[in-house]
Amino acid sequence: MLALINAHLILPDHVIPDGILLAENGRIVDFGEMRSLEAPPGAEVVDAGGAFVGPGLVDIHTHSGGVSWFYDDPLDAAQFHLGHGTTSLLPALYFNLPQPELIGAVKKVRRASEDPRGRVIRGLYMEGPYLNPKFGADQENNPWRGEIDSKMYRPLIEEAAAFTQIWCVAPERPGVLDFVADVKKKAPGMIFAVAHSEASPEQIDAIDNLRVGTHHTNATGDLPKYPECRGVCVDETVNYRDDIYAELICDSRGIHVDPMMLRLVLKIKGKDKVILISDACVFNGPVPPGYDGVNDINFDFSGQIAGSKLTLNVACRNMLKHTGASLVDVFRFASLNPATLLGWKDRGRIRRGAVADLVMVDHWMNVQGVLLDGKLQERRV
Repeated sequence: MLALINAHLILPDHVIPDGILLAENGRIVDFGEMRSLEAPPGAEVVDAGGAFVGPGLVDIHTHSGGVSWFYDDPLDAAQFHLGHGTTSLLPALYFNLPQPELIGAVKKVRRASEDPRGRVIRGLYMEGPYLNPKFGADQENNPWRGEIDSKMYRPLIEEAAAFTQIWCVAPERPGVLDFVADVKKKAPGMIFAVAHSEASPEQIDAIDNLRVGTHHTNATGDLPKYPECRGVCVDETVNYRDDIYAELICDSRGIHVDPMMLRLVLKIKGKDKVILISDACVFNGPVPPGYDGVNDINFDFSGQIAGSKLTLNVACRNMLKHTGASLVDVFRFASLNPATLLGWKDRGRIRRGAVADLVMVDHWMNVQGVLLDGKLQERRV
């Protein structure tokens, strides 16, 4: 039995101050205020020192951790994120890998998930291969821009579908509906995302179980009917549809998503349909003119924004700053909401019976400690 004491416990809709949490066999067995609940005799006591304690963060979209791409060194990348409070994640694989390398990356990440050091890896986020080649970083390295060919994609589906939680597509690509149908034959419950796209609402509606707008308001197009008017395209569809979650990359300066846009999306989508992601990458292109001093965004060698250098706790901190959200809110955006999307009923919140994946933070989401399966972790930062 583990007893975590002197903790301000973050629940989905309130805070328990001066709290205690009990965990056994990797699960939460009880929690409450210290004045009404005691640590059992013989329990291992961990003093949170007045830190805020919330559910471990869930990053559904990250390509790297620190200096390591997940397709190169998934264990190093996973351990880096764990040190920053992310206890569950989906490594993202991008369209810039040719078919053999993409299949090899799937195998490598899956093997890493079976290693104790990689147990925070809980599936894949397939960002491609069939996205719109007009949008996104590293556009010149896209071996999948041609005709959608079942002979090319079927080996990938065979290898990846069972391990993938979310699969991104551009619904306007000719032939993409056949690809989606073949994915669903192998994985009927697959969650799809609209990504790097200029699809119409009707094209998005044509894909069943499309539940995610990938890095909302980034790498999306516009479909104006008249020169004087803004069109209705991907961003508008994601905002309109109540069943689609909006992923947000929240960097320190509001470059990926302007702070006003963050507040607008939060107002439209509500607290239950916003998911914070890191979209961390290791592109090393030079910083273009106008971005002097920007240190949490990557650029490719053509000057395109290419993901972030964020960890999810820092994205939460930026969301606090840009929107005035509360700690309760950002734990919802970075833990409960992604867990709910993925159907994980035993993660994403503090409740009895849930997995004891927990993170201790201060009021600015600086990580003080991490528990995985109820065990305090040594942190690499």
